Amino acid sequence: MIYHFFSKTDPGRARDNNEDCVAFDESTLTAVLADGMGGYNAGEIASGMATAFIKSELSRWLTEAGDGVKAREVRRAMEICVDNANRSIFNSANSNANYAGMGTTLVVGVFREDKLVLGHIGDSRCYRLRDGLLDQITRDHSLLQEQMDAGLITTEQAATSTIKNLVTRALGVDESVLLEVNEHLVQAGDLYLMCSDGLSDMIDDIAISKVVSSEIPLDQKATQLIDLANENGGRDNISVLMVEVYEAPEKRGLIARLLGR
Repeated sequence: MIYHFFSKTDPGRARDNNEDCVAFDESTLTAVLADGMGGYNAGEIASGMATAFIKSELSRWLTEAGDGVKAREVRRAMEICVDNANRSIFNSANSNANYAGMGTTLVVGVFREDKLVLGHIGDSRCYRLRDGLLDQITRDHSLLQEQMDAGLITTEQAATSTIKNLVTRALGVDESVLLEVNEHLVQAGDLYLMCSDGLSDMIDDIAISKVVSSEIPLDQKATQLIDLANENGGRDNISVLMVEVYEAPEKRGLIARLLGR
């Protein structure tokens, strides 16, 4: 598999600062997105610490582990890196009054051959576009999602809920946090979209699907998504991190290679 990464972040139209942070390392096929929360610039500090620490430590471990590393080993390394990042943010919040209560959501993914090890905390999401169909492959850790799961409100009611931003898990808020980790099979032609709720709260899945399934480069898709979110109000910071998957040339059939396809 060949992976192409692209990310873009925007403060939106209602906020002066940007508390989102995105990072990726194409050499180790690692992607991280975080949406910070907290007073002053604390959310920006939390998301920056999370992405920088997790990208650095996880990429370093993956480089040292080499190509033969198994998905379960990647999963364990991811859990350790996230736990260490959580403690670092938590300790900073408790040692500096300006950072009190800061935290961040998180989506982190590692692609290894035909697998994706995907972890998340909070309501930042990861979508997968496959064969023209868009699926949300993370499940929000939020009060709203819990109400939907319990049958207390419908999907239509959730769209206008006033508690959209109340998460039930966040990195750095407590001494420990549970990272939800899942493994997914990857296929050539897949497109993965990580995003903060500044995107998913402003445009629905139908609009997201229309943009990401269009025949334009990743950078243009990212720009269109952010523009749409801003046109619909841009009430929060907006971040997208996209990963496109191609079939490696040596895996194609002989006839396809001879025809240049």
